[in-house]
Amino acid sequence: MTLDSLFGGAWSIVTAIGSWDSWTISEAMRSDGAWLVGLVVTIVGGLLVAFIYARLPFLERHLEKTVMIWSYLLIATILSVEVFRRFVFSVQEPWSTTLPPFLFLFMTWAGCAYNMKFRNHLSFAEFRAMMPRAGQFACLVLDAALWLVFSWVVIVTSTRVVFNSAANFQILLGTDNVLQWWLLTSVPVSFLLMAGRAFENLAIDYQNYRDGAPLISATTQFGD
Repeated sequence: MTLDSLFGGAWSIVTAIGSWDSWTISEAMRSDGAWLVGLVVTIVGGLLVAFIYARLPFLERHLEKTVMIWSYLLIATILSVEVFRRFVFSVQEPWSTTLPPFLFLFMTWAGCAYNMKFRNHLSFAEFRAMMPRAGQFACLVLDAALWLVFSWVVIVTSTRVVFNSAANFQILLGTDNVLQWWLLTSVPVSFLLMAGRAFENLAIDYQNYRDGAPLISATTQFGD
């Protein structure tokens, strides 16, 4: 990977997006420039999400939670109704077994972003609480950096999958006109939300560090 190939590939992606042709974009996304474009999207998109959350508290509190709940309810409803119809009436919608896995994607990745708000991931809080204050803050910065790198990797790889699906006109099995890429888009979007949560947490940690407030809490939170 050279700088020329990196920036050249990034420019080819920008021009491909301008053409709004899924095949052209899919081919351009194969280049190393996708990582540079993905890095910019992760940072700028994450900061934008954090900014929107700061300005719209209602959205910050309820967006991921709403997606999780409605996805779960739709999965449960589809499966329950179709199992009943299959055993009682011997009929079943063909998409009833292919749509729920995509709804599960919505629920899972929105849940990951929501989980980041409450920091319920494994963090060895008891061990960190015994560290000096500067060490605690360094661990929190490392957390944010790792989440951003993870989001960056998934945004790039999943966006490649999205555009490949769009370029090949992949249809949701059991339907005639529902394209899979509409549903697959939930993955990079969810990881943009995760990047936003990473920046949000980092801003809170920096403020706490400056104010002398506690940085590490060993108490697990489960939501609001």
